[in-house]
Amino acid sequence: MASTKLIGNQSRDEQDQARQEEDQQLILSLPKENGWMPFEYYYYFQGFWCPSDLIQSVNSFQKYFLAKDNDVIVSSLPKAGTTWMKALTFAIVNRNNFPSFDDHPLLKSISHDLVPYFEFNVYGTGDICDRFPQVDSSKMIEPRIFGTHIPFHSLAKSIKKSNCKIIYISRNPFDNFVSAWFFANKARSNHQSLQNLSLEEAFENYCKGITPFGSFWDHNLGYLNESIIRSEKVLFLKYENLREEPILYVNKIADFLGFPFTREEKNNKVIENIIDLCDFEKMKELEVNKSETLMQNIDNKFFFRKAQVGDWRNYFSSLMEEKLSKVVEEKLGGSKIKLEWPLHTSNK
Repeated sequence: MASTKLIGNQSRDEQDQARQEEDQQLILSLPKENGWMPFEYYYYFQGFWCPSDLIQSVNSFQKYFLAKDNDVIVSSLPKAGTTWMKALTFAIVNRNNFPSFDDHPLLKSISHDLVPYFEFNVYGTGDICDRFPQVDSSKMIEPRIFGTHIPFHSLAKSIKKSNCKIIYISRNPFDNFVSAWFFANKARSNHQSLQNLSLEEAFENYCKGITPFGSFWDHNLGYLNESIIRSEKVLFLKYENLREEPILYVNKIADFLGFPFTREEKNNKVIENIIDLCDFEKMKELEVNKSETLMQNIDNKFFFRKAQVGDWRNYFSSLMEEKLSKVVEEKLGGSKIKLEWPLHTSNK
């Protein structure tokens, strides 16, 4: 029989049970709102709206995760270009491990399988997280690459103290909202007890900041501020810029991570090959992304919609455009750090 590790006078199992009971008591004391995705409620926890199942995951992540200096973390709000950024980062970091673009892991697996989430795969608990494949971070090949939607202020202290690198991908709030709304309804469609979330209801919540992992403005400003203070640690990227000039920004990502492209690689079009490998439309048409599931009730195809800049214009009324523009200006206008968004970018 395997022995149970003792910590002080308690085993790890006993400590985990005690923490779970504490988390349940904490949840009962938190403000709550109706959730978007297949979560009944979101709870206001550590300054952001969090599904109940993830509160224990975040607590465990903060307590137990030990960052290494060569770790790489891809962070974002949901539906801000995460799937694409994970693919690009994995391909850049592992290009010497997988030099063939004809037999690459990204042709056989969705990027979320290759770049696990802290809150779902590594420290996931509860019904929602049980649907994700669980990952033992201590057995991952280095450099380890993780993903997260957790706000900067709630990251594990070991991440902030280490020299690990964080790439943050941000997206125009208009397109981010539309993409998140579509994804939420796709996820809800596989639950017979859940009705579709109306555009109007979702929009009102978004404007109030009642969205998964926190408001657009708080989440973005947390990482943007840190990227200014510690530019060697956090690289803040805009989805629209990456779409417009992929070669420039893929090169920038590689330099930031400490995996710069050599002159020979550039001459051999390795950057272009990586961009082609991670092309959104190509990933969308892969068999793994058309027919398989990342987790129970969430098909891989749900992570691939249009990836267009300016698609929000097909769904926003003039009143919605005016309201969100005012909200964004109000929330960000008074900040010493301003996010300038091409809010009226034409569709591409």
